[in-house]
Amino acid sequence: MDYASSDGGRATTSAKIVVAGGFGVGKTTFVGAVSEINPLRTEAVMTSASAGIDDLTHTGDKTTTTVAMDFGRITLDQDLILYLFGTPGQDRFWFMWDDLVRGAIGAVVLVDTRRLADCFPAVDYFENSGLPFVVALNGFDGHQPYQPEEVREALQIGPDTPIITTDARHRSDAKGALITLVEHALMARLR
Repeated sequence: MDYASSDGGRATTSAKIVVAGGFGVGKTTFVGAVSEINPLRTEAVMTSASAGIDDLTHTGDKTTTTVAMDFGRITLDQDLILYLFGTPGQDRFWFMWDDLVRGAIGAVVLVDTRRLADCFPAVDYFENSGLPFVVALNGFDGHQPYQPEEVREALQIGPDTPIITTDARHRSDAKGALITLVEHALMARLR
């Protein structure tokens, strides 16, 4: 989507980005950390109905969960605006992914390496759809137990997919992940 700037200058380009991953991996935090607007969040309080369904082992004091999406916006450059759509992490909400992904140029798949298996569905989804994605290893409490190449081997991801480390709480890290994705998506279109 392109539109002319209000001052009659050069055109501005906007692009849709998806932030995906397993339950409690930091998608809402990522969108909130980098968004220049107050993010739209569709959080619901977790109730006893999720007992035995949602694994809270590594999610600390998590009391809410995304039930539809998170939405934010960031201007990367005066002529590039990214619209961010965070997916819900639980498999019972995956039916929404096709709609959230439609029109996106790429995805950031957040990964908690303490629960590597939780990212398999997101990685499989984007590999099968052909949508360019990057894997962002979200360090919890500054801890990164595995190096990107170890995760690449464990996930069986080819060398063309970037794997980076990030901290979803920090704007600069989240912005760096988005820049890596945009560059990767542009290169994928040139191939």
